[in-house]
Amino acid sequence: MSRDPAPGKVVTFGCRLNIHESEAMKALLRDRDDLTVVNSCAVTAEAVRQARQAIRRLKREDPARQIVVTGCAAQTEAERFAAMEEVSLVVGNAEKLKPETWQAETWRPETWQPETWQPETRQAEASRPPGGPIARILSSDIMAARTIALPEIGGFEARARGFVQVQNGCDHRCTFCIIPFGRGNSRSLAPETVIAQVRRLVEAGYKEVVLTGVDLTSYGADLPAPLPLGRLVRRILSEVADLPRLRLSSIDSVEADADLLRALAEEERLMPHLHLSLQSGDDLILKRMKRRHARADALSFCAEARRLRPDIVFGADLIAGFPTEDEAMFARSLDLVEACGIVYLHAFPFSPRPGTPASRMPPVDGAAIRERAARLRESGERALERFLDGQIGRTLPILTERGGIGRTAQFAPVRPDGTPAPGVILPARITGRRGRELTALAA
Repeated sequence: MSRDPAPGKVVTFGCRLNIHESEAMKALLRDRDDLTVVNSCAVTAEAVRQARQAIRRLKREDPARQIVVTGCAAQTEAERFAAMEEVSLVVGNAEKLKPETWQAETWRPETWQPETWQPETRQAEASRPPGGPIARILSSDIMAARTIALPEIGGFEARARGFVQVQNGCDHRCTFCIIPFGRGNSRSLAPETVIAQVRRLVEAGYKEVVLTGVDLTSYGADLPAPLPLGRLVRRILSEVADLPRLRLSSIDSVEADADLLRALAEEERLMPHLHLSLQSGDDLILKRMKRRHARADALSFCAEARRLRPDIVFGADLIAGFPTEDEAMFARSLDLVEACGIVYLHAFPFSPRPGTPASRMPPVDGAAIRERAARLRESGERALERFLDGQIGRTLPILTERGGIGRTAQFAPVRPDGTPAPGVILPARITGRRGRELTALAA
């Protein structure tokens, strides 16, 4: 999260997709030095809590400032944010990238007509403490969204890599997930638009581009001429020949198409690093989650990807304490870390999201959830340390970032000697490990 937002800037929570959209909003806010926008995340109750906490802090730091809340939590819990006395405007996900949303008359309270307010705004008014202006809600039915409309983005503030949103929304309904109700159904950006955006970032000097989406591997199914993600990747690498590195954000391995696997095997510029949405290692829990893969599918995918690209590393999301999970079920998630060779583990304690089927299932004791999540994190830490230790003595190209750190093709963090400029690829001889980082000498 950005800690010190400049005037007219955006405070961002959550995923790479939010990072991308925040940059698009910054371009729309160039003349709006009077606003601070909080781009929220709804994936867990903790993410929502952090956004609300940040809103209160930002208002204390600058009481005269107008605070606008957008993002997934603003879409799914609009009334809750509108009822906060610190908030001036709540903007839905379908509206936040429209230029007209950020025109002064849209958010200026004295221009609002109560008789035109949406039911959500009236509900927020009724629940708000007396005194202070009422926050207006500017939000439409996200399920009606059929396209992706993004302003052109020429760069990403303080970031060494560029992001391109190629897909938004999700057609699946995992029982624990609120995100489809914040993002709508799956929709894809035309490949020509994707390629043009990648080319624009390369021309701006970016050496690495990350493709992002809510359900990235569903890309292209909704296009007039369907195009799977693997073919999009091949087209990008073919048509933007001077792009040194292409990376994928989180994928659903069960949707990975044959072209994507071939690209992984044949395209050195496609980074050997995949983050997998696994969620559990137990088949019954996966079924209750309404996931579309079984444990054997995850093991098979990782083995095949490693056969095709021996240097590949995996990240993964795993949930601890999903409703009805017992110790034996959890153990199958715990041993999945080693069985799949997961290096970068994101372990989440189960967080019930109101309105989802999982929130109505028999819960696991909270202390057990926290203890299991801690064990998952410990297992992930050991796996990361083993992987990092295995890199010592190698000479690897790293993409330098701000703050004196760099990343290998496998996304390992490296702190080279000296102060290399950010955004360049340079060889580094790995000399050791300091905690979660590698140390190196510029080769």
